[in-house]
Amino acid sequence: MIYVFGLAAACALGIGFVLQQHAAERAPVGDVLHFRLLWDLAHSRMWLGGIACMVVGQLLSAVALGKGELSQVEPLLVTNLLFAFALASRLSGQRLGSSGWVGVLLLGGGVAAFTLAGRPSAGTAEDIGTLRRWLVIGVVIGLALLLIATARHLPLFEEPPLLATAAGLLYGLQDALTRVSIDVFGSQGLLALLVRWEPYTLIALAVTGLMLVQSAFEAGPLRMSLPALTAAEPLAGIACGIGFLGDQLRTDVAALAWEAAGLSGIVVGVFVLARHPAMPGQVPAREAD
Repeated sequence: MIYVFGLAAACALGIGFVLQQHAAERAPVGDVLHFRLLWDLAHSRMWLGGIACMVVGQLLSAVALGKGELSQVEPLLVTNLLFAFALASRLSGQRLGSSGWVGVLLLGGGVAAFTLAGRPSAGTAEDIGTLRRWLVIGVVIGLALLLIATARHLPLFEEPPLLATAAGLLYGLQDALTRVSIDVFGSQGLLALLVRWEPYTLIALAVTGLMLVQSAFEAGPLRMSLPALTAAEPLAGIACGIGFLGDQLRTDVAALAWEAAGLSGIVVGVFVLARHPAMPGQVPAREAD
């Protein structure tokens, strides 16, 4: 059931990303990296449809996270690009072609290799020290802030990969905090969850990540942002799962080799698919702010 919910979540997320990008690329340029961008986009039916798909995807991923380990679910969510690719291909009329099949095989094979080789299993978060937990969180947020600060000093058309990577890092951390919140709710109830910091941080990460993603979608074509977003989220999520949730992977030589090969296949497959002609590649004229 973990894999069913994970793949269903990936499907909804992939469709949602395509719809959001089609709407965001028409928003005023001056809205980039401003929360008013979300207000402007809220008037677009296509964008709202994309957000609805994304919410469904997030709920399904939360169910998957509640049933399995973070390191087990995250690789499945990477396949959202396959569904985004299918929709973008249909909208553009482009066939899959040889490069598309290569990307599909690399991405699907990478997910399978990592999951089968790593055999992720739950550890005990209680054994993770507070310093280590906050160090991991601080590194993830710090890297995201560094990417945002760097993007602000670049031309608009160079910003999407950095902004999408920052959003992916925050989404990976959000996935980890979702797992924590689900565990607290399941063991201690709603009142105990409401007095903890995790759910409120989770909401802040979700809103900030959404603004960054829409800014990346607005500043350039989908192929410039979706690869970075899709690759960064699972890598950050797996790092958080191991770093402060206590998830464990097999660490013998053979397992490590296949895990590295699987992650490499995921990243390379993401970029191959994102460069396929079916992915939107032109930025239409937009109104000035």
